[in-house]
This record gives sequence, C-alpha cells and structure tokens, in this order.
Amino acid sequence: MNNIFFEKKNNIKINDILNLLNLKNKRKKNIKINDIKELDFAKEKDISFFHSKKYLDSLNKTKSKLVITNEKLKFYVPKNINVIEVKNILLSIGSVTSLFYPSALDDNFDLSVKTINKDKFKNINLGQNVLLGTNVKIGKNCSIGHNTIIESNVIIGDNCNIGSNVIIKNTIIGNNTNILDGAILGKKGFGFYPANKNKRYPHIGCVIIGDNVEIGCNNTIDRGSLSNTVIGDGTFLDNQVHIAHNVKIGKNCIITAQVGFAGSSIIGNKVMIGGQAGISGHLNIGDNVQIGGGSGVIKNIPSNSKVMGYPAKNIRSFLKEN
Repeated sequence: MNNIFFEKKNNIKINDILNLLNLKNKRKKNIKINDIKELDFAKEKDISFFHSKKYLDSLNKTKSKLVITNEKLKFYVPKNINVIEVKNILLSIGSVTSLFYPSALDDNFDLSVKTINKDKFKNINLGQNVLLGTNVKIGKNCSIGHNTIIESNVIIGDNCNIGSNVIIKNTIIGNNTNILDGAILGKKGFGFYPANKNKRYPHIGCVIIGDNVEIGCNNTIDRGSLSNTVIGDGTFLDNQVHIAHNVKIGKNCIITAQVGFAGSSIIGNKVMIGGQAGISGHLNIGDNVQIGGGSGVIKNIPSNSKVMGYPAKNIRSFLKEN
C-alpha cells in the first residue's frame, strides 16, 4: 500500500544510504532501494533494520535483503541478507527514513484546510467552524462537531460521529465509530534520540481505527513511526487514554480512563484494562487478559491471565500479598 500521507523519494540507491551514514564501503552494484520498512513488512528491495534480539523471529522471516544493524547483532543476520553495520542503529534508521520521506519530520498544521463545503457533503450533520484539508473522504450519515479540524487525506467511514474540538490527521477510520470531544489522532509520536542535542525521529506511519470503535474525550493516539498504530474493531477507549506510536490494540477491548501505552506494544483481543494502568513498550499482551487499575505492566502477559500491581503479577498473588 502506498503511503497516502507522506511523499516518498523514488530514486534512492544503496550508495546514497552509505554516503548518508558516512560509510566508506561503497557497493559496486549501486542498486535502487525501494523503501524503508520493518522486518515483518519489508520486501526484497526494501531496506530494514535489526536492533534487538526480541525481533530474531522477524529477522529470520524477513524478505529484505539489506538490513542495518551493529557489530554485536550482525552475527544473528542470515547469510543471504546483506548487512550495513553502524554504531547507532536507531539514529541511522532515523536518518535513512528522512532520506526517503523528507517531509515526515514536519508536524505543523495543515495550511490547506478550509471551512467545509456543505454543498459537497450534504449527508453530514455539521457543527460550526469545521475545517477540512484536501482529499478528505467522509462516508454517509456522519456527524462532525464544532471547531473540529480534519487534515488532508484522512478517510472516515459511514455512520461515524466526530465530536467538537477534535483534530484528525494521518488517520483512516472505519464505519460506525465515535470520536469524542477533544481527541487528537495521528500526531507524531514521542520518538527522539537522547544526546547533547536531542534529535527527533521521523514518523511515516498512520493511525488505523476499525469499525464500531469508541475513542473517548481527550484521547491522544500517535501515528506510527515505520508501521501503523492500530485500534481493532469494537474496542472502546475511555477518556484521557494515551496510545503511543506503533501500538496495536486488538478487537473488542475495554480500556478505562488514564491508561497509557508505551510504543510498539501489541495488545490481544478482548483485553480489559483498569484505570491509570501503564503498559511498557515492546510487550505482547495476549487475548482475554484482565489488568487491574493502577498496575504497571513491564513484561509479556499470556492469554487468559488476570494481573494487578507493580510490577503486574497474577491477581491471586497480588491480593494475598496485600
């Protein structure tokens, strides 16, 4: 699928990448590189990266033939994959992403937005001062509240209700979904490299929201960095929930108020999470998991578990100790 939110440069070759990373080992075959993608989604002509042994399974299954990694991890890379060895993997990936998508660091407001043309969207119930960017698609029987801004290329399905003071950018929304007042969808994630001068990481992903979803008031859902942030069908989010970049939440989950998800965690189907719980990054939470309010989840949780506390543990153990 082509990226509808960020324009990609199409004539990037391997030596362009090596020059960018200040590497001297130029390649005789200066082949064209199609795109930059995560291991799971990369194709043969895409460049990818391997930065943690957590992703060994993805490394062994990837179709990419060109992977950025470091001296310590390069020995895990299969022999049929070419390695670009760097000192700082994530910093290098940020630079290469910006090479392909030079506009991805720009998260300013959309200058193309204009007051919605009511003659063009006759089947929509509109509040006052609704602003729309270019190439926005809105389905039938939708409602959009006062002072809401929908930026360019956003897609909204049928029978959706968008509240007042909502900002939607870099987002695709399914049918029968409710976005309550004050929600912000599709802004850049909190991705940066700590150094003498912090360097921002480009985010080229989007937010994908399924059918029959409810997004509560003042929720913030960040777009993905390389992959997408996804909210599955039938999931309900209470007020003031924050979902960081690349998080994948399954179907029919219930997330109550003030829950926070760190980046790249994957949440299964029918998961229930109590208020003010925190989910650390790069974790896998199975199906039918119940997490008590105020819990801190710092490791993977298998399906059909009930946990509580900090660090979150089996709920029977928690209650017995407390």
